[in-house]
Amino acid sequence: MTDATSPSAPGAVRLNKRMAELGLCSRREADAWIEQGWVKVNGKVAPMGVKVTPADRVEVDKKAHGHQATQVTILLHKPMGYVSGQAEDGHEPAVMLINPRTHWREDTSPNRFSPPQLRGLAPAGRLDIDSVGLLVLTQDGRVARQLIGEDSGIEKEYLVRVTWSPPGSGPGDRGDITTDVQKAFPPALLARLRHGLSLDGQPLKPARVDWQNPEQLRFVLTEGKKRQIRRMCEQVGLKVVGLKRIRIGRVVLGNLPAGQWRYLGAHEKF
Repeated sequence: MTDATSPSAPGAVRLNKRMAELGLCSRREADAWIEQGWVKVNGKVAPMGVKVTPADRVEVDKKAHGHQATQVTILLHKPMGYVSGQAEDGHEPAVMLINPRTHWREDTSPNRFSPPQLRGLAPAGRLDIDSVGLLVLTQDGRVARQLIGEDSGIEKEYLVRVTWSPPGSGPGDRGDITTDVQKAFPPALLARLRHGLSLDGQPLKPARVDWQNPEQLRFVLTEGKKRQIRRMCEQVGLKVVGLKRIRIGRVVLGNLPAGQWRYLGAHEKF
């Protein structure tokens, strides 16, 4: 085992990527830790940009773990009219709702709000401006990678209110079906929603799609393309008139009121 791995060594990858693969942190966190001198490779402090192989021993200083322990993950019931990420087109970002006044009074977490918790707090996934429900914001790169990493397969569940324009009817046509859509909507098109559609030239992964009530579908997805559910529905003549995310993995929205937030509990896992 050498002091530093040659960039051309078989299987060599950047240290920050290796640390993320090991589930230690996100790549961005890894870079910050390396910069602080908190990471050693084969017993020596690692320089920025170093490459490693699976044979190299990676050690992280307790200071990094202590820093990680103070990071928070927040569950927000995003209301309509807020964007998930950066402010755009005059609309406020959802993180603006994270303050002491909007903290759900029934939150059982021992955490107490403090301004440093907003530093680096970012959405792990997105909800459109006209969608509502469970939005996760986190300082923890491990959580972000789990929810939106390339290999993430975590389920996300939505309730989707729809109307249907049968073939031959135009937008706004009086032939649009707004009540008991379930009765009129062909089972073959429901099957296409479950599997058989493509977006951006790529076939979609199978989804669970069932009627929750005569005007509302329940979607369970394991991927998250931009405006995916709305675009899926458009392909089969459905128009989404209401969309609410109620679950991510094992974490549910529950009774959290719109516009309020709580901490992810220590016992909760996605």
